[in-house]
Amino acid sequence: METESEPYVRLASLRQLHQAMADMNTARSLADTLQTVADGVVGALGYELACVNLVRPDGDLVVAALAGNSAAEALITGRVGSRESWDRRLTMGERWGDLVFIPHTEGWVLDDDDVPQWYTDGPAPRFEDEWHPSDRLFAPMYAPGPQGGGTSGELIGVLSVDRPRNGRRPGAWGREALQMYAFQAAIAISNARLRSNMQRALVRLEREQQALRASEESFRQAFEYAPSGMAIAEMGGDQHGRILRTNDALCRLLGRPASAMRRYSFSDLVHPEDIGTLLRTSAEGGRAELRLCRRDGTYVWVSLRNSVVADAADGPRFLLTHVEDIEERKRRELQLAHRASHDSLTGLPNSAELRSRLSARLCSQQPQTLPAAVDSMAPYESFDSHDAAFGPPAFDRGHDFDFPPGSDAYDGYDHHVHTVAPAADADDGTKGLAVLFCDLDGFKSINDRFGHNAGDAVLIEVARRLSNGVRDGDTVARLGGDEFVILADGLGRADAQDLAVRLRNEIIQPIRAEGRAVRVGASFGIGWAHCGMTADEVLKSADERMYVEKRSRPKQHRRAG
Repeated sequence: METESEPYVRLASLRQLHQAMADMNTARSLADTLQTVADGVVGALGYELACVNLVRPDGDLVVAALAGNSAAEALITGRVGSRESWDRRLTMGERWGDLVFIPHTEGWVLDDDDVPQWYTDGPAPRFEDEWHPSDRLFAPMYAPGPQGGGTSGELIGVLSVDRPRNGRRPGAWGREALQMYAFQAAIAISNARLRSNMQRALVRLEREQQALRASEESFRQAFEYAPSGMAIAEMGGDQHGRILRTNDALCRLLGRPASAMRRYSFSDLVHPEDIGTLLRTSAEGGRAELRLCRRDGTYVWVSLRNSVVADAADGPRFLLTHVEDIEERKRRELQLAHRASHDSLTGLPNSAELRSRLSARLCSQQPQTLPAAVDSMAPYESFDSHDAAFGPPAFDRGHDFDFPPGSDAYDGYDHHVHTVAPAADADDGTKGLAVLFCDLDGFKSINDRFGHNAGDAVLIEVARRLSNGVRDGDTVARLGGDEFVILADGLGRADAQDLAVRLRNEIIQPIRAEGRAVRVGASFGIGWAHCGMTADEVLKSADERMYVEKRSRPKQHRRAG
């Protein structure tokens, strides 16, 4: 840069300064910008050494770039000076506009602080404006202020320069040029930082997007190729539960294409009896076992598990539904339950199931009003053998109650209809729950003569004939051995007697067992169930009447052929 003694500044010097400013504004990175700033001070402003001290996030200043002396660059680049020491330097000495000049006469007090510095040797100045090797000149760099127009913001760094090439302290033009250069350098460094931060943000965003795409692809593959059914459904609003997406496994399970599944919600596909179960699990997630309808109209048991998933931090929420086929397990459970409640030989309900069904019809309290003719023998009686049609179909008597029998709640609970027995001495039209106790006559001799296989064949055939001889809704059970019980609701006394005759006439027909025809007879006792009795009391009354009827006939007539 030209000296102050010349009346004008050469065009070449201005071009050098312009080029230096252009270079620092077009550098590709923050590091390149910092080095370009230091190089411009040496190349365009005529100083032998220039150092860029950059403010770190913690407030201290680090030597970020140095130009003009390779030995000094190797020695102090990367070293840190405390903010306290720098603040002291920037508040002492002479103020040249925004520049700070600390002459050698004052700078000796700074020799022992922690600011990294390079010492140059040289003779003492011979005249007043000559540069002394211990003189210090600093150009603070401030970020552009929020209002623009040259206002200063926070300190972002300090340019420290040493030893002008002409050996003189800079004059008015040199000071103005350095101050202007520091201002432009601050802008360039701020812009470089913004670009660097934007580049890092873009790189981070790209990585996050790549991770998101990878996560979405992983979810898509896990969803599409899951071995069990998966579905995404809307949550909340008018379209709550509407299916948005299904995988192949669910489509195969229900026999419906994906395009058709999007027309339904799970409430459209669930078995009517399982609607309540579905609603309890779909609000905030949950798990349930229920039945879903296939395309052919059949139902399949599934385990349905819901999870609530948000699309974004504040985005819509969806139900992710996992559907697992449990048809085989349910079939095994039903088989086990059937085995526990049914006779293994005949397939009829066993003694425990019979008592359960009978107890479900009875409460522990006596009816408030009973027919006047009912006496101590009303619950049971024998039958006279004559053929007659038996009573009307059985009806649901409303025995669904939610509290245990015997509680005070029964007094005010009017949904339970008491079971009563018909009158003993007249058919007044009362219908009751008839309990027919059947014992086979002559069965033991078949077991003894032809073996247990023949006896089993007889029991199986008797069970079939009894089941065919009663109405839908009636119960035929095997107590054990050759004893059977029939529960028939809605019968009068004559109806029950006619039913017993009809069933006995079926049983006495010849039975093929082990290649031969055999015959057994049957004795029936009719008991009547009414509230206030236990299941065992009802069965005992019917059993006693059966033995009364059996003993009333000659022994030779107890078996039919």
